[in-house]
Amino acid sequence: MNKSISFIQAIEGFELNVRSRYLSQGTVKDYFTTFRKFFNFLEDDPPIELISSKHVERFLASQENISNKTLLNYHRGLSALWTWCIKEDLVKDHIVQKVDRPKPEKKSIVPYTQVDVKAMLEAVGKSMIYSRPGKKESCHTVTHPERNRAIILLLLDTGIRATELCDLKIHNTDLKNRRITVMGKGSKQRTIPISARTGQMIWRYLTLRKNARVNEPLFATRDGRPINRDQLLKALRVIGKRAGIAGVNVHRFRHTFAVSYLRNGGDPFSLQIMLGHSTKEMVKNYLSLAQADLEKNHMLASPVDNWRL
Repeated sequence: MNKSISFIQAIEGFELNVRSRYLSQGTVKDYFTTFRKFFNFLEDDPPIELISSKHVERFLASQENISNKTLLNYHRGLSALWTWCIKEDLVKDHIVQKVDRPKPEKKSIVPYTQVDVKAMLEAVGKSMIYSRPGKKESCHTVTHPERNRAIILLLLDTGIRATELCDLKIHNTDLKNRRITVMGKGSKQRTIPISARTGQMIWRYLTLRKNARVNEPLFATRDGRPINRDQLLKALRVIGKRAGIAGVNVHRFRHTFAVSYLRNGGDPFSLQIMLGHSTKEMVKNYLSLAQADLEKNHMLASPVDNWRL
């Protein structure tokens, strides 16, 4: 065992391992955000062997104004690093496993309504109405309306994750047979059907990129680079602001797709496959919400209640 290897040296070796495994950009970004924060907490670059579970506990306890979900991500990132260190015989003990995993808060699932989605689609191409001294109220056109309209419909139609959407290439779309192929977590590929309307919007957007090649990103920035998660979130938030909808994000589209799918008669097993979940736990949450919706509708529509028999 090499006790002289420092924390930074361990990270450098782990990075080479991560790159060779083709993990998603989001996962890699989360890992190294955690490592940077932990390094700043340590204040120096100690030998990796001398870092203890107490350091990890104090690091997690020192984080302020962040959610338990973020703390859990920190724990996962450090755990992945120490798992690799064990395999490389750099440390004796897996110190992170000795630290209790933070339990993320259970957030309520709030899907978009039909009104919300229509408002966002209407807001895609125009800015908010504004006025200037001595002139009438007006608005102006904005960039990427066709791209953003296609993005909204695809997110709503498939429930794919932000990273999965950003990683899509043109050749991952089969508009003739109306389906897309995404690379999910753990490098697990899956094919998802799309509606004719969504396919039409993607086709319309691609007609504006006549010289684009099949290996280029499906959704690109002005300079042809793939849109990243931050740019995607910013674009959706701007659209939400113009539409008067608070809390717009990618995951709410995922919730909306899942709940609508179940409400309209889709089965949980196929939903689990389309969402790329390895277990049924998250699907159970969607089922609970859909069931509550059915019970509410039954109370409103039941002839026994309404006819006062």
